[in-house]
Amino acid sequence: KCVCSIIFYSSEHQNVSFIVAWDRRDSDLSMRTLSTPSPALICPQNSHGFQNGRGSSSSSSSVTGETVAMVHSPPPTRLTHPLIRLASRQQKEQANIDRLPDHSMIQIFSFLPTNQLCRCARVCRRWYNLAWDPRLWRTIRLTGETINVDRALKVLTRRLCQDTPNVCLMLETVIVSGCRRLTDRGLYTIAQCCPELRRLEVSGCYNISNEAVFDVVSLCPNLEHLDVSASIKLSPLHWQTDLYPLPDMTDCFLTHLYLRRCVRITDEGLRYLMIYCTSIKELSVSDCRFVSDFGMREIAKLESRLRYLSIAHCGRITDVGIRYIAKYCSKLRYLNARGCEGITDHGVEYLAKIAQNSKSLDIGKCPLVSDTGLEFLALNCFNLKRLSLKSCESITGQGLQIVAANCFDLQMLNVQDCEVSVDALRFVKRHCKRCIIEHHQPRFF
Repeated sequence: KCVCSIIFYSSEHQNVSFIVAWDRRDSDLSMRTLSTPSPALICPQNSHGFQNGRGSSSSSSSVTGETVAMVHSPPPTRLTHPLIRLASRQQKEQANIDRLPDHSMIQIFSFLPTNQLCRCARVCRRWYNLAWDPRLWRTIRLTGETINVDRALKVLTRRLCQDTPNVCLMLETVIVSGCRRLTDRGLYTIAQCCPELRRLEVSGCYNISNEAVFDVVSLCPNLEHLDVSASIKLSPLHWQTDLYPLPDMTDCFLTHLYLRRCVRITDEGLRYLMIYCTSIKELSVSDCRFVSDFGMREIAKLESRLRYLSIAHCGRITDVGIRYIAKYCSKLRYLNARGCEGITDHGVEYLAKIAQNSKSLDIGKCPLVSDTGLEFLALNCFNLKRLSLKSCESITGQGLQIVAANCFDLQMLNVQDCEVSVDALRFVKRHCKRCIIEHHQPRFF
């Protein structure tokens, strides 16, 4: 039998409490009805009762192997103290969020990043079910240099694969840029569990290799957007190895590929990319110092499919490479050639006469580009909206006036560190009223 003794007492704060004693044989059953007490509330077994100014008891000490716990009684139904009433009112106001319907809660959760969404799932059962709604897990976004990305991706994909074992069908975007602890293990998890992946951004992740990226490209047939910028170990040349034959990349449908600051990229690597990634619309090889005019010849094989190209700070590219692009990529809309010091007015002339539908052009820090090149540009590219001439030492106000007189739709002009007069800037502003001018002239405003 369960031996139980209850003693009521009154403390100096008039809080009613009681002592419950039960036999160890029925302790499991008794603990089901009582919350687990804290260690500070567990009384020693050799206790001979609770002593109080108003009375004592020793009946509990006669029970062998007993455990004694002190549990406070629930608060009274009527709250009399004003501070208690205020706290209760605040709790009710905070609980009003539970009155929102599920679709409203899901809409609120959709604005949270992945880590905050996981925290919301730990609040209560309802929030747990709402936070793991499949509509909220089309994107995983993790940031931070200290986060264990490999483990996080494994845990998240395992949870998202509960309804469809080993396959996460709802996940379409994974962004883990800047997570330096990401390794090949994390990319293998994505490649094996996310066949519907469409966008992957792993820029700044230094510890990923060619093989892991190859697995993602080959096992995720719907992948369209891949950003591996600043991955210093990556080189498309190594994709052609005995372990990964080239024919396996025939199902590659990449349309956006960003290889900025991948310092091991070469012209030969670009040749293999253009053979098997023929659907690319946007390509960035900025800061790839080994890319030259031969690489531009390979990129030109994309022809009219190419709309965006960034070759900034590729010092080996000259007018020859620009001529390849201008001749075959007739639908190019954006070209970033900043810091390509081998480009001259002849290269700008090729672009102006052939790629007449260009919307944005950046030829900053090209010291060999002068007013002559701007004249070719102004007389052919009437739809130009953005033009950057930053640090072009040979540019003067005369060239800017020719551009302003022909490109009426110009919306952004960067002439910082250029020797242009205030009158030339005023002329541009008068003819291109919607143009925002970035300059260093303090007298022009």
